[in-house]
Amino acid sequence: MTEIGDAGPERSPLGGDIDPAMSPIGRLGDTPVAGHVAIFEEVLTGLEAVLASVDDQALDPTVDVLP
Repeated sequence: MTEIGDAGPERSPLGGDIDPAMSPIGRLGDTPVAGHVAIFEEVLTGLEAVLASVDDQALDPTVDVLP
């Protein structure tokens, strides 16, 4: 079975914005199961913020969102 992180960090097409949003996942192994929901909620909040910023950029005609 492959462990998370065995293949190295994944890079998103959105750049480094997703990495900070996903970083709380690294605390799951040291957190009791009862605390996992809070970590997942933190990740969800971060990912929602990244998506909102992408939407904002897509609506701005002066920003090129594609590499």
